[in-house]
This record gives sequence, C-alpha cells and structure tokens, in this order.
Amino acid sequence: MASIYPFRAWRYHPSSVRLDDVVTQPYDKISPALQQAYYQRSPYNMVRIILGLPELFDAERQESVYTRAARDFAAWRSSGVLIQEKDPCIYAYSQRFTTPGSETVQERRGFIALGKLQEYADQVVFRHELTLSKPKSDRMHLLQATRAHFGQIFMLYSDPARTIESMLYDGCATPDLEVTDDFAVLHKVWRISDPATIRLLVAAMADKKLIIADGHHRYETALQYAREHASSSLASGEHSPGQLPQPLRPEAAAMMTFVNMDSDGLVILPTHRVLHGLQGFDAAGFLRAAAAMFIIEPLEGAGASEWLAKLRGTANPAFVAVTRAGAWLLRSKPEVAQTALADIPEHQRRLDLVHLHTLILDRLLGLNPERVREQTNIRYLRDAAEAVQQVRSGDADLTFLTNPVPMEQLREVAFAGQVMPQKSTDFYPKLLSGLTIYALD
Repeated sequence: MASIYPFRAWRYHPSSVRLDDVVTQPYDKISPALQQAYYQRSPYNMVRIILGLPELFDAERQESVYTRAARDFAAWRSSGVLIQEKDPCIYAYSQRFTTPGSETVQERRGFIALGKLQEYADQVVFRHELTLSKPKSDRMHLLQATRAHFGQIFMLYSDPARTIESMLYDGCATPDLEVTDDFAVLHKVWRISDPATIRLLVAAMADKKLIIADGHHRYETALQYAREHASSSLASGEHSPGQLPQPLRPEAAAMMTFVNMDSDGLVILPTHRVLHGLQGFDAAGFLRAAAAMFIIEPLEGAGASEWLAKLRGTANPAFVAVTRAGAWLLRSKPEVAQTALADIPEHQRRLDLVHLHTLILDRLLGLNPERVREQTNIRYLRDAAEAVQQVRSGDADLTFLTNPVPMEQLREVAFAGQVMPQKSTDFYPKLLSGLTIYALD
C-alpha cells in the first residue's frame, strides 16, 4: 500500500533570506504579474528555478530556463543560501485561510514526506483527472536539469478517526517555518525528526490508498523519470531493522503533502472554461443546437456572482454559458443525457463537467479530447469575473461557469479507477513551493 519516507530536505537558510521573499505559489498558479513580482523580491526567489523568465537567458551560451535553473540551484546550495537537514525528517504542515467569497476562517492540516511513486495499475495511487501534454513536457525538462523536486504533490488519504493528525499536531509548539503568502494564507511547518514518531506515522500510512488532489502532471512526470532510471522495479521501501525506511533509489520517490480527506478545511473551488478562436462561432446558433440536449434559461443580473448563485441552487448537471449576447443556465435533459452518455461510467454521468466536455465541447463545438488536451482553444480560470470579462472584451468567444466538484464525487470516481476531464478541481489554498526541497543528488 502507501509507502512514505522521511528525508533530509534542503531549506532556505534563515540568516541568508527572508522566507516571505523566496517561497512561491506552484508553477501553474503563477500569473505573469506574480512572476515579475517574485523576480523583484529576491535574487533567490524560487520562481527563478520553477518558472524562469525566458527572455533573461543567453541563447548564445545555449542557455535555457532549465539549465539556468540547475545552475542557480547548485549555486544556492554551494553558497549556503540553501542548507540540508542533518537528520531525516517529516514535516507537519498547516494552512490557515479564508475561502474566496467567504468570511469563514479555516485550517487545513497535513504533513510533508517522500512518497513512493507507484503505477496507477497497482491501485495504491489514484488519479482523478486527465493531464495535459505541455505541462508534463515542461516539468520533465526541469526535473532532468535539476534532479530535484521543489514543490509537493498534494495527496489525499482517508482517516475518519483523525489519528494521524493527532499524532502530528498534539503538543505542537512554535513552528520552525511560518510565512503568509500573496493570498493571505498563513503557512506553518514543524520539523519531526523523532524516529519513534516517524515509525508510527509510516506504519499508520501503510494501509492507505492515495488520491492525487493537485500535481497530476508532476506525479506522472516523476513516475516516468523513475521508469527511465530504473534498472529493475520501482522502490520497495525495504530497509534494515532499526533504520528509518528509505526508497531504494532516490528517483523512485517524490516529495508529497498528505492531507486527510475526512478532515475539515478541505476546500475545492471550480475551474471555469474559457473558449477562444472558435471559427465562425455564432451565439444564437450555439443556443439553438444546445436546446436539443439542455433546458436553457436566460439569466438576469450583471455578472458572475449572480449567475454562480443561481447555478449553485441547480440540482441537475448544469453550468452557465456566457457570450457577448448574455448569459444562460444550461441544465441537461435527463432522458437525452441518459442516451447520449450511455457509454460513460455511471459515476461520471453525474458530473457536470462530463456533460459539458462530452455534449458541448466535443459534440457541439468540435473540440475533441485531443484539442482539449493540447489546449488549442481553451483556457482554465479560477476567477469567474475574469472568465466573463474575457468574453466581454472580445478575447474569448464563450465562457462556461461551473460548480465545484464535491469531495464525495471525486472519491467515487478516483477509487473506481476513472478520471474526470482536465482541470476538474481546484483545491484551495495551494501548497507553497520552496518550503522544503528534495534533491535526488
């Protein structure tokens, strides 16, 4: 089942940098404006490694964002900007936050450790959504150049009694790391180096199955890298009696944050679909075609917040379509959907996004799974107002506002060995990159 390991993480030296100046959001959540801001904060900001600016690199020296990332990582280690733990550790990691659109303060608790990379066929690690080609290629180039993991893959496990959280957090004192990010999320990290506690945690996780919450691209990249560097099978986690468990090969594990899917503080936000470059798109024609499969209701109100409020109160698989001519609530006709989606597993037929991708994107708009995978005509946005504005400004033809996927549906689909469309979930808040680093060398 699940195998976890302590590790000797590389961390920023507190006498060299302020943590606030160097840690970042995950690479795929860094906007161009945030990227520029990170560059200005510190010459040692993690963005220079995980998402370098291409225009700053010297083509004549055959330098790329990836080779420069490797050079910076090596330099920061040799100069003492980054230092390595003396002992293998696991790290308790909590995040205190306010969900966007809410005033409720919540806390999500987990822990950082190495996790064994396992094939999906082993039915220990389960994915819940499809991946995109471009991000995996990009992350592979970075991993090949640096041989290190700078952010954690976000993993879910089930522990209704919350015994693992109690094991980690009972008696926690002053955190070893504390930082507030750009979205006012307070991150705290505690080092756990006691061998007895680590062994208890390893044993408690040994019967768990894991669902990838965030980091599908990085997980599949790391797994492919492990395959390419394997002389035999992936690591088994074997170790000598009395020693803490370690992967047999460094490539066979990746840095992960593990969170109990049964605990409070697990928030999933929707990811909205913005379609652009649709040849000959006509809003009236689109609505006429959609009426064969959906009950269509015109929406009043001036913007995304009102339309999302209406959507949240809708029982059937549904979403909001926004064009420059207005906004409409689309609800699947049950009798039509039953026939049109007959070849899709039952767990997925209940998902709003499956109705959207299969019936609208593929069948009505001609965006087949390959075009969606290559992001030919589609962008994904968390901010509903921005998604609507892109239509109004003429930067997009059509936006679909969606509900978040409930945790219960995600669990059902994942453990059934099935997947949702790309970018189905947006777990909030994000895990910071640069808190701990796992170097393979």
